Amino acid sequence: MDAASVKPLVSGFYDKPTGAVQYVVADPLMRRCAIIDPVLDFDEKSGATATTNADALLDFIAREGLDVEWILDTHPHADHFSAAHYLKQKTGAPTAIGERVVDVQKLWKAIYNWPDLPSDGRQWDRLFGEGEVFSIGRLPVKVLFSPGHTLASITYVVGDTAFVHDTLFMPDSGTARCDFPGGSAARLWGSLQGILALPDHTRVFVGHDYQTGGREPRWESTVGEQKASNIHLVAARTEAEFVALREARDRTLPMPRLILHALQVNINGGRLPEPEANGRRYLKFPLDAL
Repeated sequence: MDAASVKPLVSGFYDKPTGAVQYVVADPLMRRCAIIDPVLDFDEKSGATATTNADALLDFIAREGLDVEWILDTHPHADHFSAAHYLKQKTGAPTAIGERVVDVQKLWKAIYNWPDLPSDGRQWDRLFGEGEVFSIGRLPVKVLFSPGHTLASITYVVGDTAFVHDTLFMPDSGTARCDFPGGSAARLWGSLQGILALPDHTRVFVGHDYQTGGREPRWESTVGEQKASNIHLVAARTEAEFVALREARDRTLPMPRLILHALQVNINGGRLPEPEANGRRYLKFPLDAL
């Protein structure tokens, strides 16, 4: 089967509070699907958690008559909680992420002073390496290692689609920041070259949209469109130019408002902290760490 000729069904679900886009990608014939980068709702002002986003995905999947085959994350997110663990409990489907998540776990367990955190990736059912191939129904999926935004970021190439999350944004928004612990603009440049080497007609699905200029949310472009009009790729044609542009931009950006909340959940596979003796769960904040 020619993977490039396969046309998966892709449905995007936008979460306005975090600007995150979640996906259900399905084989239209076998009616099997994967959930990519699901969001667990969290309000940092009240500390309230909810499963509104995740339940909406499940409702859609039930209406469409799909079976969940995978629950996939592209990387440990710094701006929202992952709903992977909750969805595994609801569906029984295996969870997966890139194998370099262990590097992120080791980095952040030190920041959180969390010696008991297992840092071998056991929180997920599968860790994918560069070039690894698996399937969603009959759809072939190839994994591209795409570091730069984080040490562990990966891209899922599903037929004629690529789920790039925080490497590229829509062309009018540019590329992902690289100033988190473990980030690297030079690595991101290399990752972008791998994505842009895909055929120009490849549909590119991003993980966030911040509604540039107040427009409606958008999350789909193509490799050709990205090469022609992505504001950072047009402005910086060489690695040195891109690194300078990206690092200058990153120096102007505040840390994401949920980074310290989210990383301690997401390096643990989307698991909330265990309840303490009083039955309540507590997040831990390292002061002056970033």
